[in-house]
Amino acid sequence: MAVLVFAMVCGVYICAICLKQTSNNTKAKFLKFQVINQARPSFGIEPWEIPYVHYPKPKTHNREECVCNGVRYFAILSMQRSGSGWFETLLNSHINVSSNGEIFSIGNRRNNISSILSTMDKVYNLDWFSSASKNECLAAVGFKWMLNQGLMEHHKDIVKYFKNKGVSAIFLFRRNLLRRMISVLANSYDRDAKLLNGTHKSHVHSTEEAQILAKYKPTVNATLLLPDLKEAEEIITKALEYFKSTRHIVLYYEDLINNQTVRLACYLTLLVEDFFLLKSEYNLFRIYCAET
Repeated sequence: MAVLVFAMVCGVYICAICLKQTSNNTKAKFLKFQVINQARPSFGIEPWEIPYVHYPKPKTHNREECVCNGVRYFAILSMQRSGSGWFETLLNSHINVSSNGEIFSIGNRRNNISSILSTMDKVYNLDWFSSASKNECLAAVGFKWMLNQGLMEHHKDIVKYFKNKGVSAIFLFRRNLLRRMISVLANSYDRDAKLLNGTHKSHVHSTEEAQILAKYKPTVNATLLLPDLKEAEEIITKALEYFKSTRHIVLYYEDLINNQTVRLACYLTLLVEDFFLLKSEYNLFRIYCAET
């Protein structure tokens, strides 16, 4: 009996000591987890693509089911009458591409670098609305920018912006600068003459309209011809030099009309099946990109 009582007392004492140590030295700790609503990168992105694939969060709307779809940023850098209107129509014919036009043709958007950067932020954040805006999930978004619309004057800040934001530059020029000059003269004449039923159109949309405008034969000033062509060449050379450190590609209108869309698709990393006339062209897409 005495042994039993002694065992009980010892047991109570040991339990008391253990409970005391537990209460003094250990406390229940709970890990706090913060759930962040962050888009997951799309599958199939190569490591080198990461700086150029973005997941914008617009302030004006919710991307909803498109939140996990990566978006590429681009800017078409060109000169007037170089085929940029036709080229942009080609891009916008794809359901997942949105090129928002010549946004810096309006002066107050390019008054200073702050206005320029603010405007680009809206475009790339998908807060810019135009006729090119798409309801579908975008794969690429951008705009076209003429070299004489503040681009050259603010090139240092713009290059820095492109590199920081992962913007891909697409240079579009004409190989035949004389044809471009004639097109500039013809377009300037039609701005006043309004040959198409009293309206001026910078870009025709039918063979009939093209034939009407082609009836006008511009007169070229022979004295200014060579200096003007040389000046255009110098501007192009300077632009390419300014932006050589950015991710860029140089395209020519004459080449594009002979079907260079595969090369462009590789550059934007788009699976643009709709651009290809033949299924076999699409099947060769990735092989071509790998070899380019």
